[in-house]
Amino acid sequence: GILQHPDGTVLKQLQPPPRGPREQEFYNKVYDSDCCDSILLELREYLPKYFGVWSPPTAPNDTYLKLEDVTRKFNKPCIMDVKIGQKSYDPYASAEKIQQQVSKYPLMEEIGFLVLGMRVYHMSSDSYETQNQHYGRSLTKETVKDGISKFFHSGYCLRKDVVAASIQKVEKILEWFEGQTQLNFYASSLLFVYEGSCQATAVRLSDVTLAEKRRVPKGLLSGGDLLEYNNNIHVINSTENGKIEASVSKGLSKFYALHKKACTKRHHSQLSLKVENSEQDNMWKSSTCITQEHLNGNVLPQLEKVFYHMPAETKESANVEVRMIDFAHVFPSNTKDEGYIYGLKNLITVLQNILDN
Repeated sequence: GILQHPDGTVLKQLQPPPRGPREQEFYNKVYDSDCCDSILLELREYLPKYFGVWSPPTAPNDTYLKLEDVTRKFNKPCIMDVKIGQKSYDPYASAEKIQQQVSKYPLMEEIGFLVLGMRVYHMSSDSYETQNQHYGRSLTKETVKDGISKFFHSGYCLRKDVVAASIQKVEKILEWFEGQTQLNFYASSLLFVYEGSCQATAVRLSDVTLAEKRRVPKGLLSGGDLLEYNNNIHVINSTENGKIEASVSKGLSKFYALHKKACTKRHHSQLSLKVENSEQDNMWKSSTCITQEHLNGNVLPQLEKVFYHMPAETKESANVEVRMIDFAHVFPSNTKDEGYIYGLKNLITVLQNILDN
């Protein structure tokens, strides 16, 4: 498995020949200090950084690739490994090896990718859900979209900001593949990583201590209620004075800029608010666009409080990494890697369907 080095890198043990030496040769070629090939220089952007090889003092014959830990900067990293391509065997594989690989996932050629595993942090339970390769192999053409969407669900809502950012990252990798004809990749994967503890996207205010930490006025939210943010906030609930229904549009630019890419539910995001009476404020007066139908009470000042007190570190777009990994089956070529391109395009289509629905 992958080991952690005390300096913050990860160690991947070199596989037996010819796979291990081939992967080492690939990294050495791409990260050669004298490399001036623009194709390979751009490829570095999509790989973990490579720091050469390492051997433990107690076992000098054991060789490890020393690589960047892509998950290190995340507090609660959500991780998914997706094998890309129509074939998970290389051109030199034996008939027996081909049959073995095809039997593992017969749909590989048609779908173009395979989920090898995922680990997702759920804010609702403060725990991880893990799925192994058997989960990925159980996915069909009809269920693959829902199967992958599990990776982007926080336990509260679908992280559409993460899906959108992931699509952009995969599209960049696709552009690289469309423009190169010198390498073909087999049984290689994309590693998706994003921050699972998105406190700015969904905050659970279950006790006074947490409420004070977030600087949200006491009593604004009823105990344990979930607060979610969306470009267009749809509020359907009741105040102390009776029922309200309000749609707050993008015109509330004070928070829209911060929450433009925030997490959404499958339909409309809902806020469960217990509002208090408060004095009107002119903070958003110049940029307010409100549907007045059925609006009573003073919801706007309460929404203002909620967003005004959101943490300053809220980001406009999700912090997402998508890196290519596993290069034991990379071979020189003089044609486009059509199998990998096919898999990338299909994966983008699935991700786009998750985003649209």
